[in-house]
Amino acid sequence: MKRVQFSARYPEDLLHPLHRRLVDAGPITRAELLQWSPTADATTLFWFDGSPDATADAVRAIDSLGVSAFVEDVEGTYAFLRQDDYEFAPALLGAISDARVIFVPPVVFLEAGSVRFEAVGEAAALSAFHEALSDLADVDIERVRRFERAESPSGLTDRQQTALETAVEAGYYEVPREGTIADVAASLDCSTSTAGELVRKAEAAVIREYAQTD
Repeated sequence: MKRVQFSARYPEDLLHPLHRRLVDAGPITRAELLQWSPTADATTLFWFDGSPDATADAVRAIDSLGVSAFVEDVEGTYAFLRQDDYEFAPALLGAISDARVIFVPPVVFLEAGSVRFEAVGEAAALSAFHEALSDLADVDIERVRRFERAESPSGLTDRQQTALETAVEAGYYEVPREGTIADVAASLDCSTSTAGELVRKAEAAVIREYAQTD
């Protein structure tokens, strides 16, 4: 089983309304779809890199939105949304529903116009999905690794674990050091200060776990 990280850039007519709002200039530059329900209605948990007010303004782009609730976080805002429809383009939904792979949260929508997400499956199924999606968007494969069912160590958040893995791949922990926090920030498409904070928090969590004694 393989775990592949994709980055896709869709044409304007396939952009989700929420992503279109991010691409337009505004205070929100990143939205992460953390969880979604398997129910007929679209119940989702998002995280936005902005205030509750800015988040509320961004989600107004979703016409089918019925219920919303916002909880401020140190780094941004969590948003619980319930919609009548996911509002993804039918062609994109078709490619997703036909895929013989599993999609692993989060799905990250970026101001620059790309969507970053991961899928898990057998090599042939992942290749077929990549080919189908490439008919709809410009798609890059950013990372391929073996899928492991182990949970994230040390209670790391998804963003902290991704930052730590990116730092390793960038050579940040090589001796002598081959990569910088700026390299990590570029890969994560975030500011250097945000990347630095994510890496420091991840390091602290791992060290605390390692140093813990009974």
